[in-house]
Parts: sequence; C-alpha cells; structure tokens
Amino acid sequence: MKRLVPYILLIAVFGTSCSSKIIPTRYYEENKEVLDRIEESYSKLYKQKAFTLGFSDKYFQTISLEIITDSLKYVYEFGLEEKRIKDTLLKYDFDVSGVTELVREMRSIRCTWIDNFDHYVDGKKKALIFISIKPVGLGGFFSKKKYYILTYFSQPQYYDKDGRLLDNRKQRELQKLNGEIFRRINDKVCYTISSNYR
Repeated sequence: MKRLVPYILLIAVFGTSCSSKIIPTRYYEENKEVLDRIEESYSKLYKQKAFTLGFSDKYFQTISLEIITDSLKYVYEFGLEEKRIKDTLLKYDFDVSGVTELVREMRSIRCTWIDNFDHYVDGKKKALIFISIKPVGLGGFFSKKKYYILTYFSQPQYYDKDGRLLDNRKQRELQKLNGEIFRRINDKVCYTISSNYR
C-alpha cells in the first residue's frame, strides 16, 4: 500500500493539471450560446455608454456597476431587487431593459464580471471583452485559483504550438493580459484560470 501512495498522488496531480486545461474549454462549449450573447449585448451597450458590471458577493445578490465618463468613474452597488438600480440607469441614460437582461444572463452562468479591456499589439491600442466566471466545483485540493477569465477578441489571434496567446504577428513572445498567460479556445476566444476575477 505504501508503494501505491506516490503513484496515486502523481496520477492525481497529473490529472488535475490536464483537467485545468480541458475544463474551461468544455465550460465554454457548454455555455457558448449564453456567453456569446453576454459578449454581444455588453459590446452593444458599451458603445452607447462605457461601464463595467459584476457581482460583488458570492451569492450573486449584489450588483457592482462602474460608470465611466471622460473625467470620472462612478461606482455603485445595489441589491439585486433594489428599485434604485433602474433610477440610476435612467439617470445616466442607459438602456434599462438591455442592462437588466445582461445582469440576468450573467447571473444564470455565475459570471462575476464583464469589462472592456484596452491592450496594445505592435504599439497599437486594441480592445477586447473580459468575462470572469465563478464555476461551481473549480479549485480543488491542488489549486487555489478560482475563476475562469475568458477574453473575446474582435479578430483572430496568434497562438503557439501549445495554444498560448502570442504577442504579435511575428510570434516571438507570449502575450500577457493582466499578467496572465491565456490559452486558445478558438481563433478569437481564449482563457486563463486566475485567483483574481478582474
């Protein structure tokens, strides 16, 4: 029995590292329709008014809304059922039904945060959509990381042979976003698993 313990631990560790690569891809495929709708809705709403949206509690009952203007960022927190959410959205001229539906869909798949993220490729400013997910059952014995971070790019990206996001067309360096290495799901969507949701 003593001889078996190291082998069991080795299999457990190897299995965990392999599944950490497979699980986010499987999660994306299983929830693709909702995720794509969230990304599309947020992109459309963001073009009308710059904002980020998320949940600031583990029960998905408290909404955090950041409204971004040219000079200031306003941060609001609301309980999910509070009436003042609508008043605030109207005050800043948001599409109330669009934001309400976005909140509902985010909550349905435990999406903790969505943001428009600026980054630079070959010295040119680009934007992508960051979606953070808190899946049930992630982060077992061997991992302290707890969030899937998905990125939606507007155009196909370059990846190395291991599926890691590359910095540019020359394909010489890995591209890090928020200090994280991302891996390919498809040409325009990639992921990382992170201890931070944003």
